[in-house]
Amino acid sequence: MNPITVFGDIHANLPALEAVLNDMDARGLTHRYCLGDLVGYGTEPDAVVERIRGLGIPTLMGNYDQGVGHSSDDCGCAYKAAEDEARGKRSIAWTNAHTSDDHKAFLRNLPASIPLELEGVRVLLVHGSPRKVNEYLYEDRPAESIERILDQAGADVLVCGHTHLPYHRRLPSGRHVINAGSVGKPKDRDPRAGYLTLAIQDGEVRTEFIRVAYDVERAAAAIEASDLPHEFARMLREGVG
Repeated sequence: MNPITVFGDIHANLPALEAVLNDMDARGLTHRYCLGDLVGYGTEPDAVVERIRGLGIPTLMGNYDQGVGHSSDDCGCAYKAAEDEARGKRSIAWTNAHTSDDHKAFLRNLPASIPLELEGVRVLLVHGSPRKVNEYLYEDRPAESIERILDQAGADVLVCGHTHLPYHRRLPSGRHVINAGSVGKPKDRDPRAGYLTLAIQDGEVRTEFIRVAYDVERAAAAIEASDLPHEFARMLREGVG
């Protein structure tokens, strides 16, 4: 079967999104799904929403989409440091001011999950976790905890985003949790945009993590030319949180 293609955490980074879409086109990848967080941190929220919306790609609501969709001052990002929280407040205020009412309506009406069945395997796409849009499912989370989440969700394969850290983990039960990484704000010290393909072949779950070079400097310079925190530009250049 043709694989599905999963990407997310674009965060208003249009150059990264365009590079990823062009790469998908070149590879003939047509079954596309977006895990959300179209906006926040970057300078082109309206353009990113317009692009995803225009392509009709099934898309989830991320925590940032939820915040901006409701014109909230809270992005649900669970910042640990005071300086990170202060930058986050500036980011969501800027994004609220630069996202149209029409696009906000689109964001707040996105679904929380997308269930799929691939070759008899139950796959669930979420932004954070099946329980909460902003729950972080890191790779080192205890297996028992992940197993309980999969039990509650009725899924064999869980595909998530939100952490911006790509991984594919096989659990003791034989089930899987997979993180798609991030298109527009990677945090694994690789500044290239990331996405994945997923296929079920002979009962096996197969993933390919794909990284795509893009004009990072264009996105970073746009941040530095705006009222957004300039620290976000350094993060893009270095591929860090």
